[in-house]
Amino acid sequence: MNQDKGGSKAYLFSIVLVAVLGGLLFGYDTAVISGAEKGLQAFFLGATDFRYTDAIHGFTCASALIGCIIGSGISGYLASNWGRKKSLIFAGIMFFISALGSMEPEFLIYEHGVPTYSLLVTFNIYRVIGGVGVGLASAICPMYIAEVAPSNIRGTLVSWNQFAIIFGQLVVYMVNFCILGDHTNPVIESIGQGFNAVAPGSDPWTISTGWRYMFGSEAVPAGLFAILICFVPETPRYLVMAGRDSKALSVLQKINGVAEGQKILNEIKNTITEKTEKVFTYGVLVIFVGIMLSVFQQAVGINAVLYYAPRIFGDMGMENPMVQTVIMGVVNILFTLVAVFTVEKWGRKPLLITGSIGMAIGAFGVALTFGNMDMAVVTMVSIMIYSASFMMSWGPICWVLIAEIFPNTIRGAAVAIAVAFQWIFNWIVSASFVPMFNMQLESDANFGHWFTYGLYGTICVLAALFVWRLVPETKGKTLEDMSKLWKKEDK
Repeated sequence: MNQDKGGSKAYLFSIVLVAVLGGLLFGYDTAVISGAEKGLQAFFLGATDFRYTDAIHGFTCASALIGCIIGSGISGYLASNWGRKKSLIFAGIMFFISALGSMEPEFLIYEHGVPTYSLLVTFNIYRVIGGVGVGLASAICPMYIAEVAPSNIRGTLVSWNQFAIIFGQLVVYMVNFCILGDHTNPVIESIGQGFNAVAPGSDPWTISTGWRYMFGSEAVPAGLFAILICFVPETPRYLVMAGRDSKALSVLQKINGVAEGQKILNEIKNTITEKTEKVFTYGVLVIFVGIMLSVFQQAVGINAVLYYAPRIFGDMGMENPMVQTVIMGVVNILFTLVAVFTVEKWGRKPLLITGSIGMAIGAFGVALTFGNMDMAVVTMVSIMIYSASFMMSWGPICWVLIAEIFPNTIRGAAVAIAVAFQWIFNWIVSASFVPMFNMQLESDANFGHWFTYGLYGTICVLAALFVWRLVPETKGKTLEDMSKLWKKEDK
């Protein structure tokens, strides 16, 4: 390929492919709990020094998200001071440590297979460590891709990061399904007041071993990512900020060609030096829009489905919830591809608004039919519509906008703020789902079901209105154009 004309697409795609492995790990780490949580719950229900309640289980299932908040919160500092590449290497190491530690939290400290409160704390620490890796990857992988990608395909390439996230979730659904094999998840019976017990006859292998293999399986892609990221270049924009213009030019010319590479380098140098790096340099609105994009992406409730899919399908009366979970993962993949191949054609705003409306329809459908076994098929279809609509819109497009909407001089700090809010609301939704979903009234045993999804549907409608009124269209604009866009908005 003649680099003087258009650069090397093979080089660009190879480094983007490595970067999106971070997205795959993001999806893998956050969704692994879906298959493991019942076995984990049953294991700690056997503790004799404390009582493992619904509230503690909700916290344990969501504990990785505390690390995500920390990781995303420090991502701006690390990306600006260590660089994008070194920060991603660190994230890969965190993933690896978490996978092995979550599989064997007793390592060198506790007696194997004996559930105690101290072991629960240690397990949660390992999950938090993995969450730090997820938080870093969630902020820096889209940033890395956006900063190496030409503007005409930037949205598509950043969308591939979301595809990798959903693919990672599908992979772990299938891995969990294969690990479970002929075994079955334990049956958890409520004994009142937030307390539970393992039903007699539950599979002891799932309780003692199955969940360990599920968490440990992440060590393979985590180790691969940590190694491969060592071989990709640093982003040109960070290299310019670090005063390494010649190296930045070399990377730009490999990707864009000689003449275009020099032109982009000049644009980067102009925007890097024209403003201070104070986060409110371009006004409050740009930060508010970035934060609310993150808040709405989580507040619509999607992760309540992704993290608890087998439990939800089980409550619907499905004979093998893991099969339905894998089917949902395949549907999610297909609809993420819709966004990947249309984001540069249709634009960011139309996809977000369309997806919000589709999600609202799906969520309200679940609210109206959940618990009615005669309408179980309608509930199943509604969940699929809800999930698929998210995957073709808020899933990938939110990350595209967060990666590209901020001006160069504030991108590191602004992305960190936006992504931190994303993980805060992810934690709120994930930790609140089980107790909110299980709420009952004397007059309505299904109150929690319809209230939960009715709330998510209402938030979907508000998300559509927010995008319509406040989010600018960024299709076809360079990252350097963002400075001009927000200058106009500020006026």
